[in-house]
Parts: sequence; C-alpha cells; structure tokens
Amino acid sequence: MERRRSLPDVLAGGIFVLIGGAFVAGALGYELGTPLRMGPGAFPLLVGLIVAGLGLAIVVKGLVAGEVIAFGPIPWRAVAVITVAVLFFGFTVRGLGFVPTSAVTALLTTLASTRVRPLMAVAVAAGLTAASTLIFVVGLQLRIPLVGPWLGF
Repeated sequence: MERRRSLPDVLAGGIFVLIGGAFVAGALGYELGTPLRMGPGAFPLLVGLIVAGLGLAIVVKGLVAGEVIAFGPIPWRAVAVITVAVLFFGFTVRGLGFVPTSAVTALLTTLASTRVRPLMAVAVAAGLTAASTLIFVVGLQLRIPLVGPWLGF
C-alpha cells in the first residue's frame, strides 16, 4: 500500500501549530487565574492550545492520508488587490472615517474577482458598509468617527 503525503496539509498544519504556539507563549505572560476566576491569560491560552491541536491533527492527516491535489494558477491580481485593500483600511480609517474607508475597502475586495460586474460590486460594497457600520459602530460602540477629519467634517 502506497502512502501519499500532502505537502499543503503539512505546511498549513505547521502554520497553525506555530500560530497556536505563539498564542500560548504570549498567554503565559499574563495571569491565568483559576477555573472559577479566570485571568486575562486563560482565554488566549485555551485558544492557542485549540489552534495548535487542530494544526497538529492537520499535520498528521497530511502525513498519513494525504491527497494529491492539483493547484491551478495563483490569482495574483486578487492577492494584490486584497492586500492593498487591507493596508488602505488600516492606514486611512482614522483620517477618512469608518464609512468611507469601509466602502472603499469593500469595493476593492469585491472587484478583486474578475467575475463580479461593477454594479454588483457597488451594491455589495454598500451592503457591507451598512452592515459593518451597524455591527461595529452602533452595536459594539467602537469609537471610530463615521466621517473623518480628512474630509473636512
């Protein structure tokens, strides 16, 4: 019987193990508390252990029962547009405000796909902007200005 190893599964699982390990290492710098009175380090420790455990399971699955997967070409345009959109949001949210920055970010990420038409992209961006404003600004009460000082308001 031939054993096939899945390199993508092993690599992805390894990344999960590293991220989980980083969370665990960071959580150990905080007080863990007791099971009845958990400290600030308890939740990151638990999440880190879960992520590392899942990563280890993915690595084992990739080594034991891997699949041969043929990858298509990498969508470099989408990777670049989404990276630019995330950077745009991070650098301009305080200056432009939440609503304009969210709208531009949603529009850019929607247009990353070659199958989306411009009118549909605008509709999706408007819906995502409205939903994210309701969730983050109204519901969670984040203190981010809706329209920022760069726009003169």
